Amino acid sequence: MGVALRKSAFSPNIRERADHSCAILDWSGRLIGQAEHIPVHIGSLPHGLKNTLAYLEKKGVEMSPGDMYVLNDPYIAGTHLNDITTIRPIFYRGELVAYVANKAHHVDVGGIDPSSISIRAETLLQEGIVIPPVKLMKENKIMEDVVDILRNNTRIPDITLGDLRAQIAANLIGEKKLLDLIDKVSLPVFREAVEQIIEKTNQLVRQEVSQLPWGRAVAEDFLELDDRDLVIKAEVEVGSHGFRVNFAGTDRQVNKPLNAVLGVTIAATTYTIRTLLGPDILLNEGFTETLSIHAPEGTLVNPVKPAPVAAGNLETSQRIVDTIYKALSEIIHDRIPAASTGSMNNLMMGGTHPETGRAWAFYETIGGGGGARPGMDGVDGIHCHMTNTLNTPIEVIEHYYPVLFMSYRFRDGSGGVGRWRGGMGIERSLKALAPLHVAVMGDRSRHRPWGLKGGGEGAPSEYLIKKANGTIIKLSSKDVATLNPGDTLIIRTAGGGGYGRIEK
Repeated sequence: MGVALRKSAFSPNIRERADHSCAILDWSGRLIGQAEHIPVHIGSLPHGLKNTLAYLEKKGVEMSPGDMYVLNDPYIAGTHLNDITTIRPIFYRGELVAYVANKAHHVDVGGIDPSSISIRAETLLQEGIVIPPVKLMKENKIMEDVVDILRNNTRIPDITLGDLRAQIAANLIGEKKLLDLIDKVSLPVFREAVEQIIEKTNQLVRQEVSQLPWGRAVAEDFLELDDRDLVIKAEVEVGSHGFRVNFAGTDRQVNKPLNAVLGVTIAATTYTIRTLLGPDILLNEGFTETLSIHAPEGTLVNPVKPAPVAAGNLETSQRIVDTIYKALSEIIHDRIPAASTGSMNNLMMGGTHPETGRAWAFYETIGGGGGARPGMDGVDGIHCHMTNTLNTPIEVIEHYYPVLFMSYRFRDGSGGVGRWRGGMGIERSLKALAPLHVAVMGDRSRHRPWGLKGGGEGAPSEYLIKKANGTIIKLSSKDVATLNPGDTLIIRTAGGGGYGRIEK
């Protein structure tokens, strides 16, 4: 499914960066398996399906053979508006046997600024079109009126609709493969296999938990918003029950897009706990049953609609990971890494292309330094934790958009010192060849990535504009600006924290 989606997609964001995820869920909505594409999508697809089924049940609607649904409402689907979800119920001889679903980041879904992610947004509606669960296919035919609504609410309709059709195709391929499997083994065998996979995973997780140190610890970390520091607080407990994470004490939601909907908080927590376990543990309901999450309503980690949420998916998710790791470092002393770059370092651009006269929009995330860990230096220039996307090749960007790259290199010395040093951040800079709007959504420009066990902090991030006349303008970590021809945007991402004291 994932390969088909990526190879069929129109946008560089999906085709080159693989910013998408796919999952198979059983007849009751339990997760059977999810490809580990994008960690921020982990856990949000089953969360979104269950919310969708509840939404449809409330309206008295049942899914039928040949249906496919589409949605992006973050308070249902579980991430942000750019992530469009498609869901296909699978029927075998008239009986509902499973669901396939995928989620892909669409570069532009409307909103106040190109690429739909902007610190200027103060409500959800300023971030783009909000799509509740609606039927995208009926009796295996695409509902063109729904497609038309999306076409008229994006700056780049050809790209957006091309990506949507790739999502449709991926679900249909998943359906065919699953039905072929059921034909081969029989429906009773398929159902029994699902139960055994989930039960076996649960047993393996509990076996691994029994070998971990048990205990409880509390930690907090910060997100930057103007001159404010927003607090993410987590109490983490490891015990015979599995894992409990309580976010009581986290700051209240804000009227800026740093709020993380519950699906994002689930995804970030699921990812962090998953990294503690062996590589053979499957990601399904058997694993998630061992994880309990409490996120108080109305806070940064479980906001109330219509709070804006675009960067909660991007930045707050990263800080949730850091905070849980910091708490776990007090319980499990020999496995937890120092803080990584702590941001997806999001870059959004858009404008009118000087050669075609058509609107364009671009989105990417930029890697940074990985946190050092016991016995290993941090990885240099890597997409850390909740992103896991690939690099967008410079040649592809320059081919499609009116920019020229001036640098793409490691920031020498940006990793935190220690017995094992933190990974180096990245410098990535580009010159505008035409007027364009630019927005950055980053972090760790004030609060550096922390080290562990005596390791030093990573270097902070920097976001700069070098005007054509040589003047330097410093941007905040979350900012918007206009670039004129000859202006250069410079992004320097944070290095990772170091681990352990340097032995003399």
